[in-house]
Amino acid sequence: MEDRNFNYIKDLTKYQRQQTSVVHVGKIPVGGDYPVRIQSMTDTDSKDTDATVDQIIRIIKAGADYVRVTVKGMSDAENLKNIKSELVARGYENSLIADVHFNPKLAEIAAKYISKVRINPGNFYDKRARFERHIYTDEEYKEELQRIEEQFVPFLEVLRDTNTALRIGANQGSLSDRIMSRYGDTPAGISESVMEYLRICKKVNFNNVVISIKSSNTRMMVYTVRLLNKRMRLEDMEYPLHLGVTEAGEGEDGRIKSAVGIGALLVDGIGDTIRVSLTEAPEREIPVARKMVNHIKSYQNHQKITAPLFAQVNPFEYEHRSTRPVMNMGGKQVPVVIADLRDRNLSEILPLRGKQIPDYFLNRDQILDLEGNVYPILDLEEYLFGGSHWGQMKFIRTNKMEFDRFMAENPEIIMKLKQTRKTVLILESFNKNPFAELRAFFMALESHIWKVPVILMRSYKESSLEDLQIKASIDLGGLFIDGYGDGICLTNEGDNITFTDLKDLSFSILQASRMRVSKTEFVSCPGCGRTQFDLHETTRNVKAHFKHLNHLKIGVMGCVVNGPGEMGDVDYGFVGAGSGKVNLYKGQSLKKRHIPYENAVYELENLIRENGDWTDPEEQN
Repeated sequence: MEDRNFNYIKDLTKYQRQQTSVVHVGKIPVGGDYPVRIQSMTDTDSKDTDATVDQIIRIIKAGADYVRVTVKGMSDAENLKNIKSELVARGYENSLIADVHFNPKLAEIAAKYISKVRINPGNFYDKRARFERHIYTDEEYKEELQRIEEQFVPFLEVLRDTNTALRIGANQGSLSDRIMSRYGDTPAGISESVMEYLRICKKVNFNNVVISIKSSNTRMMVYTVRLLNKRMRLEDMEYPLHLGVTEAGEGEDGRIKSAVGIGALLVDGIGDTIRVSLTEAPEREIPVARKMVNHIKSYQNHQKITAPLFAQVNPFEYEHRSTRPVMNMGGKQVPVVIADLRDRNLSEILPLRGKQIPDYFLNRDQILDLEGNVYPILDLEEYLFGGSHWGQMKFIRTNKMEFDRFMAENPEIIMKLKQTRKTVLILESFNKNPFAELRAFFMALESHIWKVPVILMRSYKESSLEDLQIKASIDLGGLFIDGYGDGICLTNEGDNITFTDLKDLSFSILQASRMRVSKTEFVSCPGCGRTQFDLHETTRNVKAHFKHLNHLKIGVMGCVVNGPGEMGDVDYGFVGAGSGKVNLYKGQSLKKRHIPYENAVYELENLIRENGDWTDPEEQN
């Protein structure tokens, strides 16, 4: 029987931080009523004390609470002592976190010197998945869990003795063969990989634990964290959660993708610490994360929201809201983009035809299409009682408060509204918590079984493009992840934000929420001490060379910790394979091994050509 218990948080209509236990990470606690903590990770060689300390200080000065350091070998683990001592000597006592994969012994050494150790359940004791099919009997599976417990408990005692916190951090890209064999890389599998370790922690009363689940797929990340949150509550666990979208990329794409994924959880009060994983200098991640946290604070003390909770969609898997098609909106069609003309002449815009030309244009109280057809925008009162627009295509601009008022005064109007076949809603929110109010409106539509297409509209007053990108991505991204919305329309009153900025942001939010592909998607990691080439420059080179292939998704990974697993749905991958070498993938399949770094971009082009996926740039114009 299908599990219809969708309660992953206490209240879908009210913003409130989820209550979690307090974990002491050095002198900076996390969870409980403490602020959402912000962190980043070094990308230096951890054996280089001076370079690592200098970078940690830059990250701290940018505003980080915690800094994570790569530990890939014994010398890295032992050098944590020198790094910590030098930081203290320079007056910095922020909490350090050791990032350990594959080798439990390194984690034990690191625990002596730092505040928290991060381990990955997919490769700490288990063998990392090789993407081969294995069948475990129930008895064999149980024996594997017993083996993990026998090895894990002594490590927990080391942490207890050194007063070191633990982060159990699962990645979709690095699950074990055992988990993959039974669950696949699904929300159920990823969350179970964490729960197995948490049950052991609870059994031996080790509670100084933070957990995380990450993916480069925003839907997968959001659904899995929600499911984990539900499963923890059912087993009386309240461990703090660290949030992040792995391999988010760089520039505006990385910021928007991170804000969509992380924001979709923060708006529900989930998350005690975050990292924005950008393929940039790590200190540049901190201001972006701070802006996300500050925007969520603006949701506090919002106006009351009501919703028919029985109409909630499944929050653990994707299903697009069922709507009837109206022209190219609704049904099974991708969401449309409506751009605000703002006194511009449509003739100035039409020459921009291409992958990212808007589908419609907002011009005050009208909508224009690319052929110059004009459709009226009415408010509910005009629509219901005006009487002059019943035979033509039209848009109704409304908000939940107005809709609820009309329904309270005249409940039968819903029957009149449902009879129309040439209507699309433009839905706004003026609540301090727009996400919850817009979601509540969709629940109301479901309860009335009104399958009208809905355009999500948000208006801002921003002069900083980055601020606008973060706020709009948080306000709307999670709704698209949940299958709500048949279009997007952004407006802004402020200097420095152009028509093109708003248009590009609309398309980027749809792409980050996996609703509509309009450009090449690059999945790139932020780099760490395991990376043995200039990942930032390489990512820029790969993007410049392949950006015209907007039908492809290309991964750029610094090492094998997450790639190729984190490239589960990419078409081609570029993965560091040791000093000066790169491996090239088609999907999950390794095609070219140990290519010299300086030749790798051109070899990737050859691989794409060999598989018939290459088009010359001029053919895209």
